[in-house]
Amino acid sequence: MTTTVVLLHGFAGTRLGWEFVLRALDGEPYRPLALDLRGHGAARDARPITFEACAGDVLAAAPPEPFVLCGYSMGGRVALHVALAAPERVSRLVLVGATPGLETEAERAARRRSDERLADFAEDEPIEDFADLWARQRLFTGDPPDAVAFARADTLRNDPRALAAALRGIGTGQQAPLWDRLGELTMPVTVMAGERDEKFVTIGRRMAAALPDAELVVVPGAGHGLSREAPQAVAAAISVAPTQGV
Repeated sequence: MTTTVVLLHGFAGTRLGWEFVLRALDGEPYRPLALDLRGHGAARDARPITFEACAGDVLAAAPPEPFVLCGYSMGGRVALHVALAAPERVSRLVLVGATPGLETEAERAARRRSDERLADFAEDEPIEDFADLWARQRLFTGDPPDAVAFARADTLRNDPRALAAALRGIGTGQQAPLWDRLGELTMPVTVMAGERDEKFVTIGRRMAAALPDAELVVVPGAGHGLSREAPQAVAAAISVAPTQGV
């Protein structure tokens, strides 16, 4: 029996950013459905850009029968909204470098100010300059050159003005924290983080402890961009629930 796996990319990416994971899934009994989230790729013009609207898009695109849902970074945050909105439709959840959100209003306000500066830059500069700025984040320090090149090529598929709108609509500072709702997600969940991505390893440990049926998988030597750095590990988490976490 073939199961659909819905794949949600991170900020400044597109559905094509799952290419390496899809190759690793080749031959598995899964029907991949990689989607462009609002403000990105083919969905760049879709409005409004809100978590509720993005979750609605996913549920409308996915089949009516239960599906596996995998989200990376921003896509992981959207995946949490999807799973909370329709838990009966998500048979398994894979969260890659994701967070349930910032817990205090002070943290969210500071992030909104930071994202607004980034959005202003995106509106004023060509996509090539935005891609270079985005890649220089501490989050991606130490990424292998081939992963950097792949991520940049994916970012260049976007419209910088649409990315600015996405930052203002579904940036981390715009999200109400979901920590106190994790207990509602009773489906099996795999939480993934790269070993070098210390911030998200810490977040991942806490998430795995808060979810009723979850496992944390820390990928040795990898950073934040697991879908391009360690696609085999992501494919393994999608295809077979891991038996060991770190």
